[in-house]
Amino acid sequence: MSISNETARAKTFRLALKRPTHYLAGQHYIVRLTAPDGYRAMRSYSVASAPNDSNEFEITVELLPDGEVSGFLHSEVVVGDELEVRGPIGQWFVWDATAPALLVGGGSGVVPLMSMLRLARQRHRQDLVQLIVSVRNPADLYYAREIPGPESTVVYTRESTPSSIRPVGRLTVSDIVRPLLPDTTAYICGATNFTNAASELAMHAGVPADRIRVERFGPTG
Repeated sequence: MSISNETARAKTFRLALKRPTHYLAGQHYIVRLTAPDGYRAMRSYSVASAPNDSNEFEITVELLPDGEVSGFLHSEVVVGDELEVRGPIGQWFVWDATAPALLVGGGSGVVPLMSMLRLARQRHRQDLVQLIVSVRNPADLYYAREIPGPESTVVYTRESTPSSIRPVGRLTVSDIVRPLLPDTTAYICGATNFTNAASELAMHAGVPADRIRVERFGPTG
C-alpha cells in the first residue's frame, strides 16, 4: 500500500490484493470496516488507476464531514495496514478504449474517468477520448499534474489559474469540442445536479440520450 495526497481533503490509496484481479476502467471496489463490537460500515470507491496485470489498484477518497469510512481511511490507515475490499463491481459504466468517449466529471467525479484517461494514454488512443473536468478552483483539482493534455479540459467555476484563458463559470456546451466522433458515448460522473446538467449539455452537443451513461454520488462518507 502507498498513500499520497491529491488535495487538502483527498488522498489516493494504492492497494495490493493477495492475487491479481482484472478490472475495467470505470469499475469500483467496496471497502468494508468492522469495529471491535462488530459494527460494520462500507463504501464504494471507483478505481482511479488504469487496468493492469498486477494485483494493485488505486482509489481516491475524499474526506467528508462526519464520514465514517473516509474519516478512518484519512486519519487511521497507514502503509502496511490491511483493508477488507470486495470487487471489482459494475459492468455498465465501463470503457475499454475501443470506441470514442466523452468523459465529463464534476469534482471527485473525475476518479473513474481518470482510469479511462490513463487507459487511453497507456494504449496510445488519446484520439478516442475527450475529458472535461469541472471544479471550483485549482486547489480542488485531483491529479493536477497528470490531467493536462490536448485531450483534456479543466473548467473552473469559482476561481481559475492565472494562465487560464476560459472565464470562470459553470460548464457550458461550448466547452465540449465538436464535432464529436461518430458513435461517441458520454460517461458523466458527479453529484446529481451536476450530472443532470452535464447530460443535457452532452445531448445538445450531439450525444444521443441512449449513449449517455451516468454515475451519481452523494455525501455518504
